[in-house]
Amino acid sequence: MKLQVTGILRSSLSALIVIAVAAHQPGLAARSQHQGSSVSNSVTIPAKDPQVWFAKGQAALQAGDLDSAETDFRKVTAADPSSGAAYANLGVIAMRRKHWDQALALLQKAEKLDPQMTGVRLNIGLVKYRRGDYAGAIKPLTAVVREIPDSQQARYLLGLCKVFTENYTDAVAVLEPLWPQQSSDFMYLYVLGIAAHNANRKDLDEKALSRLLQIGGDKPEFHLILGKAYLNREEPEKALPELQSAAAANPNLPFVHFSLAVAHLRLDHKEEAEAEFRKDLALEPDLPDTYEQLGQFYQRAGNNDEAAKFFREALKRNPQMPASLFGLAKIYMQEEKYREALSAIDSTLRLAPASQGAHFLRGQILARLGRREDAQAEFATATKMVNADLSKRRESLSDQRIPNPELAQPPQ
Repeated sequence: MKLQVTGILRSSLSALIVIAVAAHQPGLAARSQHQGSSVSNSVTIPAKDPQVWFAKGQAALQAGDLDSAETDFRKVTAADPSSGAAYANLGVIAMRRKHWDQALALLQKAEKLDPQMTGVRLNIGLVKYRRGDYAGAIKPLTAVVREIPDSQQARYLLGLCKVFTENYTDAVAVLEPLWPQQSSDFMYLYVLGIAAHNANRKDLDEKALSRLLQIGGDKPEFHLILGKAYLNREEPEKALPELQSAAAANPNLPFVHFSLAVAHLRLDHKEEAEAEFRKDLALEPDLPDTYEQLGQFYQRAGNNDEAAKFFREALKRNPQMPASLFGLAKIYMQEEKYREALSAIDSTLRLAPASQGAHFLRGQILARLGRREDAQAEFATATKMVNADLSKRRESLSDQRIPNPELAQPPQ
């Protein structure tokens, strides 16, 4: 299950996750500026003093003037290369521009210069989250929760990352303490239900669903989330009418057609599923999950040309989609393009090393390439996974996995 939410879904998530992009955390810069100095209208400070540039940059950032803010903070780092606060704010500027790689490099430099800045670790976690690196986001977010146990932002993000990496028991432990503050929020109840269901916490799963029904009302957003909750409980027959109700009330509701398509698939309504996926593409043409689902749909139907086209479109939008890579590897294998298949399956396993199916397919590919010893090693790994009785639910490339793009897309 691999959380650009629009409309109500973005608002719902935003209520839980307040991005730590303030221009300047209180006390943050003071530690990296000259001790005892301050900016005051009654004191003339030489223009070379980095405090002046920092204050100007802070004001520009608060005003939304990113270009001026960047210029000023660059002057600070030129005059004082040890200013962790300036690098932190340059990282914030890059975040606002959605330049995630640049943001991560700047924030990590800020953390190295001043390890005491908890806000920087929160932003590092958020940047990794936005890049789809949920496993990588866990460490910095865990540190924030440890340092600030009542941080709802960090705790909710950490819980989501635990869900995405299928550490459901850990996700419950992280998310359940948020109940007093968040039990009136649709999205929180939905995520908690996913974690509880997969962690075999039936009591908490039922509690989350009951609360969702209690606060729901008749809004299309509620019917969408309730429908998704039923899908995650493997009850597509209950999910379908809820999702149809949401779509009837608001045909342009983000993710409603995607979710309807998944429900139809679970009920083996192939034509309806394909039509709903196509509707979703018309509304959200940049959503990689829809392309991946259509790739799997056409692959099951034996249409490898269409399947490969959609898998590539998914990977164009998000290169870290192991199911799309796995699908391409199977197609290359069938086409006897064994080297291309090996490259695709190696990329799959880098993202999903616990996939028994991927290890087995890699063994088949290696055997066709004449690498018999390596092939046997892969088959042995796959067999060991089967004998260890890994749950099918834990199989990250399973077609039965319910995709949750409305969670995977981060709020702004």
